Amino acid sequence: MKGIRGKSLKSTVFDIAEGYVTVNPLFLKPLEIETIKALYKEIQKAQAEIRGERFPHNDIQEIRRRNIRLQRLHTAQMIIRNFLKERRMFIV
Repeated sequence: MKGIRGKSLKSTVFDIAEGYVTVNPLFLKPLEIETIKALYKEIQKAQAEIRGERFPHNDIQEIRRRNIRLQRLHTAQMIIRNFLKERRMFIV
């Protein structure tokens, strides 16, 4: 099982979505390429899971929380894509 800093990828993605971990090039630099690609795929799964949850129509705070989580995950994906592009590697 691959992990980052002693944590599983799934828990790392949860931390990214909640804002406890920030993805940036310094965070990605010590990681192996396979771990970065696995992290990218876990982020995709988490996004699908969040979008699959029942939408909170009347709760403004929950709508905002959901959208912020999706935004953090999307931003992390963009940073990973650009990081790999700089190294001339692509996600398959």
